[in-house]
Amino acid sequence: MEAGKRMLDLVFPRRCVVCDEVTDRIGESVCGKCRDKIIYIKEPACMKCGKQLKNDEQEYCRDCERGKHSYIRGTALYDYGSMADSIFRFKYGGRMEYADFYGKDLYEKKAKWISEIRPDAFLPVPAHPSRVRRRGYNQVELIARELSGYCGVPVNCSLMTRVKRTQPLKNQSHGERQNNLKRAFKILQNDVKLNTIVIIDDIYTTGSTIDAMAQVLRRAGITEVYFMALTIGRGI
Repeated sequence: MEAGKRMLDLVFPRRCVVCDEVTDRIGESVCGKCRDKIIYIKEPACMKCGKQLKNDEQEYCRDCERGKHSYIRGTALYDYGSMADSIFRFKYGGRMEYADFYGKDLYEKKAKWISEIRPDAFLPVPAHPSRVRRRGYNQVELIARELSGYCGVPVNCSLMTRVKRTQPLKNQSHGERQNNLKRAFKILQNDVKLNTIVIIDDIYTTGSTIDAMAQVLRRAGITEVYFMALTIGRGI
């Protein structure tokens, strides 16, 4: 298997997930000049959503101090700004191969967190069917499946669907996001036998999407809802 991967890397060299240039080392997903450009979230981080904080005296970011979330707790891997271009290419540019790096990096940095939560399943944020048809894939599902391959937690894509095609949330206020996401998600399984779910997303901004999903999951009887995001904005 590894020999096959090495041969594939020789024939089709990997592109750096940060700059998208061919990597300078066979089998590596990040080139030497970009390795230090990736900013990982580290302590101190918000005890609720996991956003990077400025000082050790803080426990929560301003968003989590002001508002109540429907999930228990979350964590994130990268500072959004350092990986924004990478995520854009992955999401809209067909760079599905980036998922291998993302999943492995999530596992290596978050294995302890996952073992503490002990989830029954990973739940990728569902994309509306029309968007999946246009794009050809749900990028979050690709991340979840790669992560699952490393840690063994199953991916459940049949639990929930997106029934409402929401408008892009990027430039909306918190209230607009909440209204946009009302009745956007629906449980597909009537007999849910899961206690602990970790929602997987690519970008965490205000938590509106995670909250909307968590509310639906809790009404279905799933009491422990957490999230893991690939990237997250800065806390204040």
